[in-house]
Order: sequence, then structure tokens, then C-alpha cells
Amino acid sequence: MSRTTRTVAVTLVVLALVAAIGFVYASPYIALNRVKRAADARDAQTVNQYVDFPALRASLKEQVAALLTRRVDIQKSGNPLAIIGTMIGAALVGPLVDAYATPAGVAAILNGIPPRGDPGEKPPEPPAEAPAQTTRETAPQQPPQTTAGYRNFDTFVVSYRHGAGDARYSAIFRRYGLIHWKLVAVDSNS
Repeated sequence: MSRTTRTVAVTLVVLALVAAIGFVYASPYIALNRVKRAADARDAQTVNQYVDFPALRASLKEQVAALLTRRVDIQKSGNPLAIIGTMIGAALVGPLVDAYATPAGVAAILNGIPPRGDPGEKPPEPPAEAPAQTTRETAPQQPPQTTAGYRNFDTFVVSYRHGAGDARYSAIFRRYGLIHWKLVAVDSNS
């Protein structure tokens, strides 16, 4: 093997290695894009590939229960009927979690609309395809500020915030294998 052939072979191996590392690094961003597009299109089959629904349900149940607990703590000094209403809301955690552990719920979560813990709450319907006329009453909401990045090698976090005073939350993806990622949790404490 001549010196030129060896140089070309080494260069090709290094380029292939850099491309592979780049692909592994970009894999959660690719997964996020795919699951978001599939969820927005309500493509349940594709969403199922990118969401660990049992883990997401457990996370949603924990987050909604914590949200309701905070409401009870805030309302303790207030109206006793409000506390009873919040306790009734706690009984409705299961249906709310079931509503958000669907392609429509995943679409809402990935579009910056997490569950608020309101009784009977359901994810919003997807926006209509045709452009709507906007007035002051129907002006579209600003999209959330979104940041995404690795928390560690196996955890990728997408954080959402609607405004300076609004609460933040994160969608958490976990690595399965080398390049496959799944949405596993929502964290409102981020």
C-alpha cells in the first residue's frame, strides 16, 4: 500500500468516525423533531416509537398530584369549598393523565402546553390548517421559549417557558441503545 493510499484510508476512517459521533450527538434532536411532527399529525404508530407511555403516565401522575398539592397548600388559608374542589380534582388525576398520555397529549406537551391540573382538562385540539383571521380577542399566543440539551449522556431535556413570570417545565427524553430516544417524563420543577 502506498503512502498516498494509506493517507486517504486514514482520512476516510477519521471522517467516518467524526460523522458517526456527530450522528450519535444529534440523535436526540432528530428524535425530538420526529416525535413532534408525528404527534402534531396524530400519527399514533410513530409516536409510540418515541414515547415510553408507562413512564410518561407515572411522571404525569406525579406532576399533576404535586400541582394539586401546591394548590391545596395555597388555599388552606382561604375558602374551605376551594379545598374540597381541589380534593375532587385530585380524584380526577387518572382521567387527566390518560388524556395527556396520548398522541394529542404528547403534541400539547411538545408544543409548550402541559397539563394544568384542572378537572376534566384535555389537550387542545390541533390548529386548523387554514390560516385564521386574528383579532385582539383571537390573537395567537406567542410560542414558548424553548431550550434543549443534554443533562447527561443518557438524558436529553427540552425546557419550555412562555414568559418571564410563567412557570417552566421540561420534557425529558431517555436514551435506549446508542441512538434511539424516548419521551419518558415531564418535569414542572425545571
